[in-house]
Amino acid sequence: MRTLRGLRRLLRIAVVGLFLAAVATELSKPEDERTWHGKVGGVVPYDFRPPTWERIRTAYWNPESDRLLSDRVFGVGWAVNLYQAKRLLESAFERLVGAPPPLSIRMTSREPSGSRSRKGGDSD
Repeated sequence: MRTLRGLRRLLRIAVVGLFLAAVATELSKPEDERTWHGKVGGVVPYDFRPPTWERIRTAYWNPESDRLLSDRVFGVGWAVNLYQAKRLLESAFERLVGAPPPLSIRMTSREPSGSRSRKGGDSD
């Protein structure tokens, strides 16, 4: 339990450090060159622009991208492309369980016995 607290504290310090580094990166630029989005150290993405619906959709549900992790819409770090996560989970489930057996469905048209003679109008 003690190591878990230490790990959480270390993670919290790392996130705050990345946030401060991102803000410092933008503030170090001349005012007219500040975009408020980019990457800390060329690795960790950040974006402090107001989110748009298009960026939210692209980050969290993007069937056109093969990436599981995308740039976060607001803040520092990554977002999970839920479409790709769903695809990966489905694929893993199919490998684990196997493909379902094919259904045996016969489509036949049966008429009750004796109905043919009545339909033809064979009356004596």
